[in-house]
Amino acid sequence: MSGSNSSPPAANSALEQPLGLTVHSLPAPQEAAMADEQRTRSGRLKMLLVMLVCAAPVLASYFTYYVVRPESRRSYGELIEPQKPLPAVTATDLDGKPVALPSLQGQWLLVSVAGGACDAACEKHLYLQRQLREGLGKDRDRVDWVWLVPDNVPVRPELAAAVQQATVLRVDPQVLAQWLAPAPGHALSDHIYVVDPLGHWMMRFPPGADADAAAKLRRDLGRLLRASAGWDKAGR
Repeated sequence: MSGSNSSPPAANSALEQPLGLTVHSLPAPQEAAMADEQRTRSGRLKMLLVMLVCAAPVLASYFTYYVVRPESRRSYGELIEPQKPLPAVTATDLDGKPVALPSLQGQWLLVSVAGGACDAACEKHLYLQRQLREGLGKDRDRVDWVWLVPDNVPVRPELAAAVQQATVLRVDPQVLAQWLAPAPGHALSDHIYVVDPLGHWMMRFPPGADADAAAKLRRDLGRLLRASAGWDKAGR
């Protein structure tokens, strides 16, 4: 009977097997750069899609108003192209307090321009602006009426009381001349202007608008408010 101490065959076989290692190759620098570029491009595409989704209601309303409208529904007011944004300047109210013009954004604006002396034509415009706004019914809170005064002439106390619900601001006349423009042969004070809630001057009503033209002006305003109902709400 043998007294051999040799290890079992299975154990010897395990010891004789080499240790196996798995080596994973690293991505080449060019592949890594391409992957980073793809991620960047994908992120930019997603951001662009988000911006388009946010802007879609605004774009759709303008497309409806400007493009998809029958010939018989031509606006009474003249559409302004390209539209001009509110100047990034500071005006003052009748008490001398500073007011940034861009702060008027967020509402539709009915704008008239006239000196503080406010002649008969100026008073007619202010009256028409107020009547147009009140005539909009439940939509009147989406519209502000604005009187821009390009001089320092004091406003008569009785007139100041009559325009308490209006926004009255003194603005440098050069700023107004760079933003608004009258029809050829006319002055800034001859028109009523429309500014959209994004702060863009986009329409100019014909000179001499009076009570007889009020129905046409109200019709234009009604169309604008309906076209923007999906994204423009009352208040700023």
